[in-house]
Amino acid sequence: MAAAEIARQVGESCRTVPLSGHVGFDSLPDQLVNKSVNHGFCFNILCVGETGLGKSTLMDTLFNTKFEGEPASHSQPGVQLKSSTYDLQESNVNLKLTIVGTVGFGDQINKEDSYKPIVEFIDAQFEAYLQEELKIKRVLHNFHDARIHACLYFIAPTGHSLKSLDLVTMKKLDSKVNIIPIIAKSDAISKSELTKFKIKITSELVSNGVQIYQFPTDDESVAEINGTMNAHLPFAVIGSTEELKIGNKMMKARQYPWGTVQVENEAHCDFVKLREMLIRVNMEDLREQTHTRHYELYRRCKLEEMGFKDTDPDSKPFSLQETYEAKRNEFLGELQKKEEEMRQMFVQRVKEKEAELKEAEKELHEKFDRLKKLHQDEKKKLEDKKKSLDDEVNAFKQRKTAAELLQSQAQQAGGSQTLKREKERKNSGFL
Repeated sequence: MAAAEIARQVGESCRTVPLSGHVGFDSLPDQLVNKSVNHGFCFNILCVGETGLGKSTLMDTLFNTKFEGEPASHSQPGVQLKSSTYDLQESNVNLKLTIVGTVGFGDQINKEDSYKPIVEFIDAQFEAYLQEELKIKRVLHNFHDARIHACLYFIAPTGHSLKSLDLVTMKKLDSKVNIIPIIAKSDAISKSELTKFKIKITSELVSNGVQIYQFPTDDESVAEINGTMNAHLPFAVIGSTEELKIGNKMMKARQYPWGTVQVENEAHCDFVKLREMLIRVNMEDLREQTHTRHYELYRRCKLEEMGFKDTDPDSKPFSLQETYEAKRNEFLGELQKKEEEMRQMFVQRVKEKEAELKEAEKELHEKFDRLKKLHQDEKKKLEDKKKSLDDEVNAFKQRKTAAELLQSQAQQAGGSQTLKREKERKNSGFL
C-alpha cells in the first residue's frame, strides 16, 4: 500500500475526544516563541530605484540607525547589486538584516536589460536555498537564507505617470518577490498632485497586470488596519536622519527655507504607514509569502524541468526512485551519445591530421629531391670548373718551362759570343 494512501486513511480515522484534565500542550505557542527568539530572525530587503532617490537614507530612517555605505555615482556601465548584512538587536530579539541595493539602475542610455541583473540575483538566492534543500545532509537551521522577502520599488516623484523602465521591471519581478511601491522624496510635489499621482500609478499597475504585494486581511487581528493600508498604496515617503527640535521634542525632519517636513508626521508623508506595515505588522507574512508563494513557484518549475512530477500519466503517485532512474538512464544515454560523437570527431580529426602530415611529408621529400638535384648540379659545375682550372695551370706550367729553357739557351749563346769577341780583341792587341 502506498504511503500516501496510508496517510489518508490515518487522517480519516482521527476522532475528537474530550480531555478530563490539563495535559500541557497548550504551551506549544510559548515554546515556539522561545525557540524562535533564541534562534533569531532574518529579513532581506531589495531596494530598486534610480540613483539619487534616497534609498539609503530611507533604510537608515526605517531602522533608526546609520548603515555603512558610500553614495553611488551615475557613471556605472551597468546595473550591479550590492548586498550588505547587519546584525540588529531590539529588546531580546536578534535580527539579521540584509539590504540589497541596485547600483546604477536607470543610469544607462539603453535601459532595455536593466531588470536582468535583478532577476538573476533573486533566482540565484532561490537556487542556493533549493540546492541546500536537495542535499542528503541538510543544515537549513544554520543556512543563511538570502531570499528576498520584500522589494521596495522607489518611484521618482514626477507627478505624471510611471516610466517604461518602472513598468517593465515591476512586471518582471512581481512573480519572484513581494513588491511594495513607494513614491520617493514625496515632498517634491504638492499634496493635490501627490493624490493624483497615486491614482495614476495604481491605474497603470492594474492596466499592465503588475501584481504588487497586498497586505493580508485573512487574520482578524490585522484585517482592518491592513485593509485600510492597502488603499494607501503606493506609500509616499520621505527619509531623513537629521533630528530637529519641534516643540519640546526632537523629531526626524527635513528643514527647508519655506518650512519643516516631519518624517513621522502622517499629515506630511506615509513613512509611519510604511514602517508599520513593513516591520511591525507584516514582516512575518512577507517571509511566509516569499517561501510559500515565490520560492515554491521557482522550486516547482525547477523540479519540473528536471523531470520530477507528483503523478504519472496514469494519475498514480510518482516514484522518486523511478524518476531518478529514468533521468539517470536518459543522462547516461545522452552521455554515451556525446561520447560516440566525440569519438567519431576524434577519429575524423586524426584522419585529417594524418592526411595533412602525409601531404607535408610528400612536400618535404619533393623539396629534398629538388635540393639534392640542385646540389649535384652545383657539384658537377664545380668539378668541371676545377678541371678547367687544372688544365689551365698545367698549360701555364708547360709554357713557363719552355720559356725558362729558351731563356737559358739564349743566355748560353750570348756568353759564347762574348768570349769569342774577347779572344779576338786580345789577339788583335798582341799583333
